Amino acid sequence: PTRRQRTTVTVRLTGNRLLSLPGAGKEVRRFTLDAGDSPAPLEYEAGDALGIRPTNCPDLVAEWLAVTGVDPTAALTLGDTGDVPFAEALHRHLDITRITPALLRFVAERTGDRGLRKLLRPGNAGELDQYSWCRQAVDVVTEHPVRATPGEWAEALGRLRPRLYSISSSPLGDPRTVSLTVSVVRYENAGGRGRKGVCSTFLADAAPGTEMSVFVQRAPHFRPPTDPATPMVMVGPGTGVAPFIGFLDERRARGHRAPNWLFFGEQHRATDFYYRDELTAFRDQGLLTRLDTAFSRDQRAKVYVQDRMREQGSRLWSWLRDGAHFYVCGDASRMARDVDGALREIAQTHGGLQRDEAAAYVRRLAADRRYVRDVY
Repeated sequence: PTRRQRTTVTVRLTGNRLLSLPGAGKEVRRFTLDAGDSPAPLEYEAGDALGIRPTNCPDLVAEWLAVTGVDPTAALTLGDTGDVPFAEALHRHLDITRITPALLRFVAERTGDRGLRKLLRPGNAGELDQYSWCRQAVDVVTEHPVRATPGEWAEALGRLRPRLYSISSSPLGDPRTVSLTVSVVRYENAGGRGRKGVCSTFLADAAPGTEMSVFVQRAPHFRPPTDPATPMVMVGPGTGVAPFIGFLDERRARGHRAPNWLFFGEQHRATDFYYRDELTAFRDQGLLTRLDTAFSRDQRAKVYVQDRMREQGSRLWSWLRDGAHFYVCGDASRMARDVDGALREIAQTHGGLQRDEAAAYVRRLAADRRYVRDVY
């Protein structure tokens, strides 16, 4: 990343709005951060991501200290930070949640546990994923007690990394503020003990006005069309809708009159229709030409955004023929692949292309920056 990308800005949490409704299976929130008091300006564009530098939960730090038996005041030397007490390192500098191969290797070597060694064998990723489900690093050390020095723990754990979130606003609205759409991670381990995502709960549980350090991660490839006449198609299920709220804000602020089409999906319309009021208003204002939704659990047969694309294949092909830009944001493992497949099918069914021609057409869309993705 360039220096400009990594300029650290101090922001205050000024908004924390629950988007999911009671009964939802997920906790999804919109956070608004204000950089008005920061010495460094907040410079971003619609489509960029924001890096958050979180701290670890104090309760988890206390649990780590209890499990490891290390003196919280014991000094630990961290390269770019200098000497800090071990408790401070656990709170601000070390990754104390992720189960990594380095941690498992360290614990396996110290305890001689064959089960952990087996998890680390090549080709055993599925079993490792299953083991890691509903566990955090402290659960591994609780199950397999190890005594080690602060330096040894620091090496096994690694450094706490920033978390990146797609920005859900446009600087043309208020250049001092930035908004995020975040799914907050909370669950229980096998023993019923609460576990939390580091950054999502750092944001969700922070008091209003809390200061935090952030930076802008630029995404020059992922921008709304600059031509006011270019149509825009957006596929953003779940929190994948995040950047498209910013895209629509941007086009409205610029007075762009081109058609805009959003495919949004989640589990249940009643509880998981994030930004329902905003999207309905965009549609009523004529900014959002089409809004197609897929709520997978509201009927016996599950329906997803790619199914809605196929249903609207003829119209979607017409938009692409008219020069529309096609955007996808969200899950890379399944959704993005399925949407890509649906796009190829539409090119075959409604464009009359052969399979290899449809694949070449989609590749050309991507090469021309008319098919862009922000997937994770």
